[in-house]
Amino acid sequence: MTRVHVWGASGYASAEAIRLLQTHPHATLGALESASHAGQALAEHFPLLRWSALRFDGPGAVLAAVAAGDVVLMGGSNGTAREHAPAFLARGARVIDLSADFRLDPSAVYGFPERYRDAIASARLVANPGCYPTAALLALLPLMALGVARQIVIDAKSGITGAGRNPAVGSLFAEVYGDVRAYGLNGHRHEPEIAHELSAVGQTAPFVFTPHVVPIARGMLVDAYVVYDHALDENVVRAAYEAAYEHRSMVRFLPADRAPSVTAVTGNNRAEVSATVHGTTVRAICAIDNLGKGAAGQAVQNFNVMHGYPEECGLDG
Repeated sequence: MTRVHVWGASGYASAEAIRLLQTHPHATLGALESASHAGQALAEHFPLLRWSALRFDGPGAVLAAVAAGDVVLMGGSNGTAREHAPAFLARGARVIDLSADFRLDPSAVYGFPERYRDAIASARLVANPGCYPTAALLALLPLMALGVARQIVIDAKSGITGAGRNPAVGSLFAEVYGDVRAYGLNGHRHEPEIAHELSAVGQTAPFVFTPHVVPIARGMLVDAYVVYDHALDENVVRAAYEAAYEHRSMVRFLPADRAPSVTAVTGNNRAEVSATVHGTTVRAICAIDNLGKGAAGQAVQNFNVMHGYPEECGLDG
């Protein structure tokens, strides 16, 4: 059994990770640190943990408890992991960071197992990808084998939990309900992450990324349009996706007559992907749960890879 401590344990993604890890056959929970909720029962804050007897620990609990061989899952806000992760690493622990702090940092392995599985297996510090990049890259990366595109357009929609548990007024349900709201139009923080990963596979085409928040609690749908200078053969495109995901247990490439469903992936770590050809344009769609494959589920998947367990171990679906 591997002991997992959760630092910054009171956010949505952390709570989802705790839910998954509490029944994981190879994990046991250690300190659950939260400065804002110290001493309070998790059951008071998260309906999915209503049956749990666990309580939040106070500041410093993870550092006091961590030992060599442990894992620290960092769920704090952006900017905090970079300050605290070195102390956990110095104690001999391995760190999986849910924030954006290390995603573009060469000292960490990017925690996208569909591409970096071997590097994740031996990593001490894993930077869990953002939810938008996860869905966008699952939709786009199989196409990279077909050459450089002329233009990429990424239209993405996320549930409200993507804004975290302390959102701005504009992300409150009463503000979002009945609306589909585009935001981050002058540069979203996930845009450089997408650009970096596309560049890493030689894709230099310019892209436009438009994120939206929609009035659902959790879930994400990405529609990506990849434009080439020439017409493509749909059989060739489908073969590229089938080859990419044939042995990936968390990704399902759908038949040509089916589209990805947010409902089908809500509450689990699955991703559904489809691709269709329209002349010179490929339309690729991906559905994930922004708290599952887009955050906590992918963190547990990375935990599994780091310890040699099957990737689906402890994950629903």
